[in-house]
Amino acid sequence: MQDRYSRQVILPNIGEEGQKTLLKSKIAIIGCGALGTVVANNLVRAGVGKISIIDRDFVELNNLQRQILFDEDDIGIPKAVAAAEKLKRVNSDVEIEAMVKDLNHLNAEKIMSGVDLVLDGTDNMQTRFLINDVCVKSQIPWIYTAAVGTYGMMMTIVPGRTPCFRCFLPDVPEPGSLPTCDTAGVLNTIPVIIASIESTEAIKILLKENMTTNAESNLIFYDVWNNTFEKIAVMRDKRCRCCVEHKFDFLNAAKKEIITSLCGRNAIQITPAKSADISFKSLAERLKRLGEVRFNNFILVFKERDKEISLFKDGRAIIKGTDDEKAARSLYARYVGI
Repeated sequence: MQDRYSRQVILPNIGEEGQKTLLKSKIAIIGCGALGTVVANNLVRAGVGKISIIDRDFVELNNLQRQILFDEDDIGIPKAVAAAEKLKRVNSDVEIEAMVKDLNHLNAEKIMSGVDLVLDGTDNMQTRFLINDVCVKSQIPWIYTAAVGTYGMMMTIVPGRTPCFRCFLPDVPEPGSLPTCDTAGVLNTIPVIIASIESTEAIKILLKENMTTNAESNLIFYDVWNNTFEKIAVMRDKRCRCCVEHKFDFLNAAKKEIITSLCGRNAIQITPAKSADISFKSLAERLKRLGEVRFNNFILVFKERDKEISLFKDGRAIIKGTDDEKAARSLYARYVGI
């Protein structure tokens, strides 16, 4: 331990006992894009003992501008898998679990069960509200983080001690009301900065060094282009449906197939209500007569005219070339058949 973590152990903030605590800690990182790759890289190198990386997507060329764990050889590979393979070569002390899954109300409690902390690396509000429901219900600390354009923000949420995410934002904003990386772009320096702040807060929580209410009731906002830093006080909502009334609206959604429009991508994601175990070899044999098909251990990609289906082993699919849910469901039924 001394050699690998020597520069960290000599910090009075951590020390040998703190390092031992980190090595015994378990965290989940939800989303492995610009934010998730930075926080995963930081915490694997810091020696957090077990890290689960959950991401539904695969690496694309436009990711390489800001998602620091990936290179051109990773294009087409699930992000969680590509990240885990690199990080295992960085630190063999750490147990890294790659989960190629879409976090949703069907699996969220199981995925986050038993962890000491959940870290937000997602790119959509719906998932953050779900994370908040699970963490408040199970009393798991979590850190909200976002980055777009030239600015980023972060808020630490410790159930029972601080306001929750729905105290800050009671309901999902209207579609199109918030900027996204697809519509507003993102400078590649801001995810690194805001995710590094998130990583530091994560270490403090794991070491029980950030457990006072005042410290955790601030939304941190940083604009890297204008070099402005703000702390915005967030108060507990005494009528909050989540942390006060314990109504978990996002977790208790109807248990059915989930169809999601992927913002800015002209694509629809379909997650079946029941997980499958698809044989890519058999399916590829059937599909190759109809269009172009390729697959590896993690993903099958089928192209037919102007449509593309990226299918994962559990039956989840991303269908590119349409933003029409009915058309996407029809293509899924026609070619995948489940």
